[in-house]
Amino acid sequence: MILPMESGLLSFEVWRNKGWRVCCKSAVWCGKRMAGILLIVIPGLCLSCRSGRELVSSTLPDGKTIKVYSQKERAVGHKTVSRVRTYHFSHADVPAAFDGFRIAFISDLHYRSRLKEKGLADLPLLLDSLQPDVLLIGGDLHEGCTYLPPLMEALGQVRTVDGAYAVLGNNDYEACYPEIVAGLEKVGVRLLEHRVDSLRRGEDRIWLAGVRNPFDLQANGVSPTAGLPADDFVLLLTHTPDYAEEVAVENADLVLAGHTHGGQVTLFGLYAPVLPSRYGQRFRTGLKFTSNHTPVIVTNGVGTSRRNIRLFAPSEVVMVVLHHIR
Repeated sequence: MILPMESGLLSFEVWRNKGWRVCCKSAVWCGKRMAGILLIVIPGLCLSCRSGRELVSSTLPDGKTIKVYSQKERAVGHKTVSRVRTYHFSHADVPAAFDGFRIAFISDLHYRSRLKEKGLADLPLLLDSLQPDVLLIGGDLHEGCTYLPPLMEALGQVRTVDGAYAVLGNNDYEACYPEIVAGLEKVGVRLLEHRVDSLRRGEDRIWLAGVRNPFDLQANGVSPTAGLPADDFVLLLTHTPDYAEEVAVENADLVLAGHTHGGQVTLFGLYAPVLPSRYGQRFRTGLKFTSNHTPVIVTNGVGTSRRNIRLFAPSEVVMVVLHHIR
């Protein structure tokens, strides 16, 4: 009677030992797989946020030369914004009096999405620390009409020498448009809807132009830059970069755009499976050129839409520093 019990215990011990060996082998295999994944993912995450420098020099069809030196730095201490991306933009049309002129550009706040109360409270502090001369806003401000009052209050807290200007995005035209217009006016942000304004330093000036609803080309298919002087420096603000490719943005020396979110979810910052642009990856993020060689800076933006997640597409504030080419 004892033998069957001993045989059963022996069989159980053998099974248990084999099971442990199998489990251990599986754990080692899983560990190696996870280590391999981490070796790929962690450097990719660092790659998307790390400091970096790039120099682009180009001669335009009109014979003018531009030089763009860009760098990325982490936005230390901010709740939502991951980095500040600075472009030193040198162009022959930049007047000497505007050498070193600092432009802060934010877009796609989508408040409240990934950008929530703490991030919104920190945003004016971050922008003030960058000491901009002017603040430009690229649209898609909100994810709900009830969020507009605190958003407008935060935008009104940013201190600049030459004020703030904005264009609107598709979200802003779909809901709360009258409230947005009134709110921006109340806090002193000037809305450029197919309008232009000039900034002056003594006798010198640069032009700011903004596009109204760039998705309605039937109504807005003539660029607001069309009648501006060709030898003056002209900056065009539009929500989507597609506008600069689809419309003759003549006389524009630089276009600032958002809308793409940098892809929001990308494969190691190289490819976005979903991108709201008719031109695929072409205008996903960073410094790009249209078919007519107009430089376009596309920001990843601050907030998110639909899903509050970013992968290898860090949220950012863009700084453009203008330089006169002597």
